[in-house]
Amino acid sequence: MEIQLFETETFSKHHINLLEESVKQRSQELVIDNGRGNFTDRNGVPLADKKVSVLILFPFLKKIEWDVGKVASIVKTPSKFLTKAVEQASKPIVYGGERTPLELSESQLKQINGLRIPGVLAVEKVFERRSFPGQQLIGLVGENPAELKRRYPDKKLAEKTIIGVSGLEQSFDEFLLPEGKAKLIYHVDGAGGPLYGLNVRYTDPANPFYPVNVRTTIDKQIQQQAEKLVDSFHIKKGGLVLLDLKDNSILAMVSRPSINKQNPYMQSGITNMMVKQQIIGSIFKTVTAGAAIDYNLVSPNRLFDCSKKINGEPEKVYNYGMLNFSDSFARSCNHTFGQLAQELKDIDPSILEKYARKLSLVGPVGWEGTVFHTDQFKQLADEESGRVYLTNSERVDANFAAQSGIGQHEVRATPLAVANMLATIARGGEKKMVRTASKIEYKNGTTMIDFKEKELLGETISPYTAMKLQKLLREVVVNTKGTGRWFQNLPYEVAGKSGTAETGKYQDGNQLHNKWFAGYFPYHQPKYVLVAVNLDVPGNEGGVNQLFAEVVKMLYEHDN
Repeated sequence: MEIQLFETETFSKHHINLLEESVKQRSQELVIDNGRGNFTDRNGVPLADKKVSVLILFPFLKKIEWDVGKVASIVKTPSKFLTKAVEQASKPIVYGGERTPLELSESQLKQINGLRIPGVLAVEKVFERRSFPGQQLIGLVGENPAELKRRYPDKKLAEKTIIGVSGLEQSFDEFLLPEGKAKLIYHVDGAGGPLYGLNVRYTDPANPFYPVNVRTTIDKQIQQQAEKLVDSFHIKKGGLVLLDLKDNSILAMVSRPSINKQNPYMQSGITNMMVKQQIIGSIFKTVTAGAAIDYNLVSPNRLFDCSKKINGEPEKVYNYGMLNFSDSFARSCNHTFGQLAQELKDIDPSILEKYARKLSLVGPVGWEGTVFHTDQFKQLADEESGRVYLTNSERVDANFAAQSGIGQHEVRATPLAVANMLATIARGGEKKMVRTASKIEYKNGTTMIDFKEKELLGETISPYTAMKLQKLLREVVVNTKGTGRWFQNLPYEVAGKSGTAETGKYQDGNQLHNKWFAGYFPYHQPKYVLVAVNLDVPGNEGGVNQLFAEVVKMLYEHDN
């Protein structure tokens, strides 16, 4: 009774599916497609999976006479190689192996199937790429029966159903679940010979709508080039975010360290650093500047003593003398923005937080909304929120206010949120959610869900403040002593802000830093926002200026 009725699919403490196991005893199969939904780039090009026409050989061929010569001539392979592959096979195989299959043309596929040789088939098989663009963004999948049951207690799913464990694979998991596998099956006797003649059956859920495709906003070509550039500058921890300003979507997102597929959690490789909060340093001066402009703390004639450190002591390394507000921003004078933050604190201890929210810096900024029965579906489920302060006492403390005004102490933001802040400024104060997927498409190409552009709710800065910040960000580059002067000769005019944040970590006695540059371009007709960051590097190495510049050049060449 237990075996046949009660525990047919979950027998014993090992939860064995007796139905599946009994089929395995009397048949052999080769999975052609696991049935899980896929991801494409914005142009419909597959990202994580690849569909390839391959030659399938069944092991019962060793027991029958078959025209190996004709097959060999079609696939342009010596007959002895095909014969050897069959002799060594104990189950159906992809000729050439799963990792390096022999890829067939459409003509070869038709010719092989036209021979009608039992046990020799040419089919389109879906392969998971060993490495694919945007791995941390797309995410990984795996088998986890306990998590499967927790997520979907009311669904009847096979225990070994693959689920998303990170990234978009996890966010979109419910839409990507398989209806069933497509596979080739043949029944065998005890010796492995064909049981019902030589017929090979093809089974498929035959659903015209599933599996679905999630069309991301990534441009595969740009993503691949961005990854090459990040790796060429030996960034071990960090990466970049590239936004398309037109629809506020992610064109490319690179996170390092890379994923080790054998041990994805090693060195945090599975973690997408671009959606995790980081110390942002002087990038935050953009927020302080916006608040200072609105509260009339910066007249054109006002000068700040940039020969002093933020604590009032003499500045020996970065002694800039007396600077006005614009030059202070261009040269990233800590004393200026520490002083302004203290003055803002005296007006209202929550001003910096209010302006960080107005500029969409503290997040989350990823697309979210109602999708079917889910009220708050999030495209970026693993995105973290940023912050300015941790406690009320910090808000009213002059020293903490000064440190926060320059992006130190407890100030945190994700690289994605930093990118969205620059996008908000470039658009004149218009805040939007960041999309990483534009739609979900059925198998037949029709649209299942359209993720339309959405405003990011809450207060924003005025067009006047945005215009002032735009000029400040451009001054960082055009000022001969600005921290972004390295970008003056790029093919696109850049506006942006640098950041070097002390992390509180040390290596070999050296203080480690997060090094940033965040900017948008072309300045007069903004099209892109780019944030490049190198995390936990010594002060005398690991800059991102050259990486930022090379990405700008790459995009210019791409556009022209």
